[in-house]
Amino acid sequence: MNISTTIFSRAFTTSVVTAAVAFSPIFTAVAQAQTLNGAGATFPAPLYERYAREVRKKHPELKINYQAIGSGGGIRQTIAGTVDFGASDAAMKDDEMAKVKNGVILVPTAGGAVSVVYNLPGVNKLRLSRKTLPAIFSGQITNWNDPQIKADNPGVNLPNQPIKFVVRADGSGTTFIFTNHLSSINPYFKGRIGANTAPNWNLKNVLKGKGNPGVAALVARTPGAIGYVEYDYATKNKLRSAEIQNKKGEFVAPSLATANAALSGVTFPANYRVFVGDPNQGYPIVGLTWMMIYRNYPTPAKADAIKKWINWVLKDGQQFNDDMNYTRIPNDVVNRVLQTVNTTVK
Repeated sequence: MNISTTIFSRAFTTSVVTAAVAFSPIFTAVAQAQTLNGAGATFPAPLYERYAREVRKKHPELKINYQAIGSGGGIRQTIAGTVDFGASDAAMKDDEMAKVKNGVILVPTAGGAVSVVYNLPGVNKLRLSRKTLPAIFSGQITNWNDPQIKADNPGVNLPNQPIKFVVRADGSGTTFIFTNHLSSINPYFKGRIGANTAPNWNLKNVLKGKGNPGVAALVARTPGAIGYVEYDYATKNKLRSAEIQNKKGEFVAPSLATANAALSGVTFPANYRVFVGDPNQGYPIVGLTWMMIYRNYPTPAKADAIKKWINWVLKDGQQFNDDMNYTRIPNDVVNRVLQTVNTTVK
């Protein structure tokens, strides 16, 4: 009896140990599972949503939630500390960065074009010069058959109807990229509107949409409308994009190739903050987008999760940029950023 009890006891103990070893990866995975919450720019939202799906294949323990609330909202939530990472197409200013009590690192993730989209039935191709585009969005040109627009488009039957402007209702990095370009090439626009995430447009016939999706939807359903959206939103919503005159005098349509050409000469400083106002070549209305991460996180596990996320985005994730019509971050910049992140984030 004693021998049987001893054998049973040993067998039971062995079974428990075996079961614990067998199930320990599950317990470890559960223990290490991390959810990262991010919010901000709508410009890269399609790309970040793809990243969030793809990262699980390599890191099933990571869950990424991203809310596209606009760059202004992303900066505000980063300063407030209510997200694990923010996102913006307008890089944080020095005074904004100083308000982040846990410190902040700007991580460039992609670049892209801002399309000038329009809804003019029967007009399949529209060209807008460096003189005409700022004049439209500063309110100097208010009708589609204005002589300046006609001069840009000889032989095109432009309607005699008012221009309906569609702009962002929220603080927007897309707006910053757009107004930064127009301010760079036109003093009147710079003085009247300026480079801003939420400018006072002071235009007649103005409609406001929330996020890139809101602007795209308004342009699509409003004959006579003109607006601006990130290039991927233009293609997915089948909106016509105008050809825009660049510094060389060429009329260029937005595309991945022409955005890459425009951003090919960008130099990234130590803080990775870049403003592309008037590139030398390619499509002229382009910009970069950043994730904003903290230098200090409340727990080592959260810091490790952020580092896994950023390392994946800049190493594995960049392969998806082309598919989604975004430019990649150059390898030398990637290496510099990861060195900063991996040695600084705690």
